[in-house]
Amino acid sequence: MEFDTEAWREELQSYRAEKDEQFATSRQSPLPPEKRENFDGLAYFDPDPAYRVEATVELVDSDETVAMETTAEGEQLYERAARLHFEVPDASGDVDEHTLVAYQRVDHEGGSLFVPFRDKTTGQQTYPAGRYMELHAEGTLEDGATVPLDFNLAYSPFCAYSDAYECPLPPEENWLEVVIPAGERYEN
Repeated sequence: MEFDTEAWREELQSYRAEKDEQFATSRQSPLPPEKRENFDGLAYFDPDPAYRVEATVELVDSDETVAMETTAEGEQLYERAARLHFEVPDASGDVDEHTLVAYQRVDHEGGSLFVPFRDKTTGQQTYPAGRYMELHAEGTLEDGATVPLDFNLAYSPFCAYSDAYECPLPPEENWLEVVIPAGERYEN
C-alpha cells in the first residue's frame, strides 16, 4: 500500500494540536501552572516525510542491563530490545544508514519501546539533553522485520519543561552524527 503523505500530515498536525491542548489544560501537564495560562503551543519543525523512515529490526538477545544516567544525576535501568537500522538524508541530501537502539525498561513488560537519541540539533534547535521516540510495534517484533520510525514524532522529555521530572539521558550508542530537523524543537 502506498504511503498517503496528506493523510499522514493531517494526522500529525492533529496529534500536535491535541498535545498542545494537553500541555495547556491537563493537570498532568509538565508545564508549571503559572506557565499554562500564556502557553500557545510547542515549537515544531515542519512535517517532513523524508524523516518518516522504514527501519529494519535486529533483535538483541541479551540480558545486559543498560544504566542510563538521568537529568537528576540518578540512573534508570533498561535492556536493549532491538537495533533499528534506517536511512535518513544528511545536510547535503545524501542518504546515509544509521542505527538506534530501542530499549525496554527493566521490570516493565510489553508496551512500547523507548528510543532516546541525540543528533546534530541537540542543544541548538532541540532540547540539550536529547529527545525521545516511542516505538509501538503491532504484535511481536521479529528479526528482519521493518517498522515505521517517524522522527516527526520526536519529543522533548518532561524535564525540558520542569525540574520536577527526572529523565533518562540518551546513551552514547544513540548519538547520531546527522542533523534530524524533525519533531519537537526547543525554545527555552
